[in-house]
Amino acid sequence: MARARPLALLLACLGALAAWGGWVLAGWGGAAALAEVATASRPDPREAEQLVQGTAERLLQILRRREAELREHPERLYELVREEVLPHFDFRRIARWVLGKHWRRATPEQRRRFVTEFRRLLVRTYARSLLDYTEARLELLTSRPGSRPGRVTVRTRILPPGGGEPVPVDYLMRHGKEGWKVVDVRIGGVSLVANYRASFASQIASQGLERLLAELAERNRRAGQAPGEGDGG
Repeated sequence: MARARPLALLLACLGALAAWGGWVLAGWGGAAALAEVATASRPDPREAEQLVQGTAERLLQILRRREAELREHPERLYELVREEVLPHFDFRRIARWVLGKHWRRATPEQRRRFVTEFRRLLVRTYARSLLDYTEARLELLTSRPGSRPGRVTVRTRILPPGGGEPVPVDYLMRHGKEGWKVVDVRIGGVSLVANYRASFASQIASQGLERLLAELAERNRRAGQAPGEGDGG
């Protein structure tokens, strides 16, 4: 399966505040404009911005407080990602989009297994990247409203330490019964969902969905995540 680099940058940008202690805010006039359109009957897109910001601030506090411990025991970053980052993702919706037509053909049990193993895959593959990007800066840009209420793209960019080309990171968010959730992430225009969909579709076409599920479970097992970890969806 192809490596899906976008999520590594996503987790990196959420941990990018550790050395800087704050956000660089740009284009908050756009948030004011959004406030004018928001009504009591419509989800407020500013809450999506606040969710992204609040998540990053909590990670900042945790990484500062536990940096020595996490560097000595990097496997504990799994728990950190599960508790602080993943609850803000609509994993069932993401999983459905990633599988595409194969989701419709899958049994309820196969769907459940895919959501669980896909979630574990993302945790185990990218959790350790949090401590690798602590000196980058994160800039919050003007959000882009969706085509209908309850949709917004929270736009940010990563500013590498010592200069370098900024990396745009867009969070596509949807408002549902549990509030705002991330449903896709685009890094430099590359979609997390599309990246995994292309990789998995190729494998399913050649080997079948059941083989993909078995391989995901085996890789997660070898990586040391016990059954029950990362369950969701």
